[in-house]
Amino acid sequence: MILPEAFIEDIKPYLPVQELKLFVHALSHSEQTTSIRFNRAKYTGRTGLPIGWNSEDGVYLDERPNFTLDPLMHAGCYYVQEASSQFVTHVLRSLVKEPVTALDLCAAPGGKSTAMLSVLPKGSQLVSNEIDRRRARILSENITKWGWPNVSVTCNAPADYKSLTHLFDLILADVPCSGEGMFRKDEGAIKDWSPQKVKECVALQREILDSIWPTLKPGGILVYSTCTFNVHEDEEMLAYICETQGAEALEIPTEASWHIHPPLIGHHPCYRFMPHFTKGEGLFMAAVRKNGNDDEQTHSHKGFNKRKSVSKPFAKNDRNKTIIDLKKIGPTLLSQLDCEATIELTEEGTLRAIPTGHKELHDALMSQGLYLLQSGIEMGTIKGRDIIPAHALALSIVRKESAFPTVDIDLDTALNYLRHEAIVLDADAPTGYVIVTYQSHALGFVKNLGKRSNNLYPQEWRIRFV
Repeated sequence: MILPEAFIEDIKPYLPVQELKLFVHALSHSEQTTSIRFNRAKYTGRTGLPIGWNSEDGVYLDERPNFTLDPLMHAGCYYVQEASSQFVTHVLRSLVKEPVTALDLCAAPGGKSTAMLSVLPKGSQLVSNEIDRRRARILSENITKWGWPNVSVTCNAPADYKSLTHLFDLILADVPCSGEGMFRKDEGAIKDWSPQKVKECVALQREILDSIWPTLKPGGILVYSTCTFNVHEDEEMLAYICETQGAEALEIPTEASWHIHPPLIGHHPCYRFMPHFTKGEGLFMAAVRKNGNDDEQTHSHKGFNKRKSVSKPFAKNDRNKTIIDLKKIGPTLLSQLDCEATIELTEEGTLRAIPTGHKELHDALMSQGLYLLQSGIEMGTIKGRDIIPAHALALSIVRKESAFPTVDIDLDTALNYLRHEAIVLDADAPTGYVIVTYQSHALGFVKNLGKRSNNLYPQEWRIRFV
């Protein structure tokens, strides 16, 4: 691997000569690591070497398996996440001790959002946002597989949030960057890199931070991160936040054995993961606290002008012949969940259960016309007099075990199911809507007709190769 000369020249003033040699060699010659993070709401097993800063949930693997062919990944039992990126779990465990309303601003593909759901205090709620629609669908898929109910997925630009003044206690801004930390992992990142791209990223990062800052409550925390090495997008951007917004950079307790690199410039505390120093890919992370008083509009949402209502008392089927009373079916749907919630019908005809603790935030997002891909627990869609249960319901951690019968299937059958192929259950399997499981972990629904089963796994998620 040949690194861009301009990249080396840019970082050269900030590293001693010998360290620069070690850094360049590690980046261009050493092998990347493989790591995963477990979803403890679904999986309590353990395998692999614990990651120091996330020893509760994260492990290094000796080799990279074919994750696509592991049904447990599709069931949301774990997430394949680079070890350095898992540092966010330690940051949040260190700084957040009470329930919060949080925003993951640039969230796709979902690694940090699923981490936030796992470690934030009980009662917290999350908005997971991605501006790019294609990537937002991938984000939505991964959030669905994780199965937590207290989250909404949006597809909006940061500026779209401006009117939600002082809404969030916590914002994670893992901003678009020049991607130098991905050089070892993706040679395409080298081809895309240029000094001009660094300048463009700096301008974009400032724009994003300026747009989102008003939505953070005074006393709230912004976690800023990149997967790049240069000081312009890292330490200089941290200084920009502190100087222009009067923010306070926060110390995060670390251990020497983690080998986290100190700042290259400046006096603000920040945390660098560099391949010659740390077992992981490139990452920069820092946390700041917003100072000031909450004198302006708060997060009560009472002053917002609603553009539309998502609650409907009745729903028509696709042929407009059968009218279903949501007040009648609501208790049946809610009986499938182990949480208090409100049933709503989207304009697309999807039934959602919005947990009581998430309702105010959900309504605030809707009132501002933000584009919600999903919110709470998707319960199903109406077809005639039937409700086809949603895949999200099968994977939800608050679905009652008694809500649907389950049938455990072997590996070959599970892979056929994940390919969206027809499968046949045992003759004694119950008919109707059944959740198929692998090693007792839910994969999704089938409608068992006896001699065959209709595969209800989302077709757009199907395994396309082996």
